[in-house]
Amino acid sequence: MIEKLGSQIRNYFSTVPYIIGYVGRVFVSAVFFFVREKAARKILIMQLLFTYIEALKLVIIVSIALGSAIYIAGYSFLLSIGQAPLIYKLLVIIICQELGPILIAFIVTARSATAIATELAGMVVSHQIESYVATGVDPIGHLVAPRFIGVTLSVFFLNIYFSLCGLIGPAIVSQIIHPASAAGYFDGVFACVTPTILVVSAIKSLLFGMIISIIATYYGFNVERASTEVPVAGIQAVGKSFFGIIIVEVAVVALQVML
Repeated sequence: MIEKLGSQIRNYFSTVPYIIGYVGRVFVSAVFFFVREKAARKILIMQLLFTYIEALKLVIIVSIALGSAIYIAGYSFLLSIGQAPLIYKLLVIIICQELGPILIAFIVTARSATAIATELAGMVVSHQIESYVATGVDPIGHLVAPRFIGVTLSVFFLNIYFSLCGLIGPAIVSQIIHPASAAGYFDGVFACVTPTILVVSAIKSLLFGMIISIIATYYGFNVERASTEVPVAGIQAVGKSFFGIIIVEVAVVALQVML
């Protein structure tokens, strides 16, 4: 049993150098993407269309619903203990800093990580990747870099939309339940929006986008020849992306507390 466990650990860590090299290649290809890969810009546009534009409606609905629920329930509770003004700080922290980035990352993972992993896995199984290599086209620069850039930018901008709608929506919805001064609401909200909250939210969204795109493309390429491996690649991409998002979330929160 000990020998088997040691063998599994050794095999797991034996892939670490390859993963590090793959991540490095992705970052280098992304940096030089707009200079070298003009033919792949259509892939970037299509990735932005699928991951960003087509997800906007869902993000707006979810953000307004969650923001309104947090504001209405939180305001009623805080009002009962005489701390109603704290609702603005609570709403900003939850929507902008904590809930927004991680929820957007989960939505993008569910929608895009599976699609990217299965698409690339299908290309490997059908020998399209070999054709790219045979004709002198770098698969990392042509296929991975535009998806890396597209997913990362999509998560970043979707997080901005989520924060805006999650803060503006409660002002509209709350007028139906208990009408109050909209000016007072926005004054309270914007007074609680600090540069630290905005920076942390932006960093989280960028890191989450990078993690999702790298994991999805890695598992898409990490198939052999069997077509049955294609859906497995999609499942692995989603599961590992969720795990990576949670790890980064915990690390950022811990670092923020220490600083």
